[in-house]
Amino acid sequence: MAIIPLNKESDLLAKIAEGDERAFKIVYEFYQHKIYTFCLPILHSEILSEEVVQESMLKLWSMGYQLKTIVNLDGYLKSIARNRALDLLRQQKLVARADHKLSSSWTEAHNETEEQIMLNDTNKVLKDAIDQLPRQQKLVYELSQQKGLKNDDIAVQLDLSPATVQTHLKLAKKFLREQIRKNTDIAILIILLKLL
Repeated sequence: MAIIPLNKESDLLAKIAEGDERAFKIVYEFYQHKIYTFCLPILHSEILSEEVVQESMLKLWSMGYQLKTIVNLDGYLKSIARNRALDLLRQQKLVARADHKLSSSWTEAHNETEEQIMLNDTNKVLKDAIDQLPRQQKLVYELSQQKGLKNDDIAVQLDLSPATVQTHLKLAKKFLREQIRKNTDIAILIILLKLL
């Protein structure tokens, strides 16, 4: 794999800081596979490794003018990816523990009324969180998650680049996860996290 020269790397970071999507695409395409192969042995999951790639690149895109302070982009991205991968592993352990506790303590005696109330509460928490999203993120999220459109179709419909759609969707999902964690008990949290 080719290496981006240091002077070109700093030029690309400066352009990304100014919102240049083409520069971001160059960096994205160069580092996508590197981050993925770095995370795969840690997470043992292609889906989670791809999620870390997306979140690492999203973080890079959202840094703005702080990008100009990065000296070693390869090391910086690996650091972001490693930290996010470890967060995911910790999160998986917590959810697995909670899931185990719930499944061992819940019995078949739960009636449908309780489950319906819980589902209604869950839907309200999610709807309230969606309503708090910025307009563009809300629109992208609804088109993707509720109407089932692909990112490319959303990009065409909203006259945005696919990278911008992907960024909006990732930010929306991240915000929704945070809101759900703040506003739900553990049973509802597990259900909602599986939906997101």
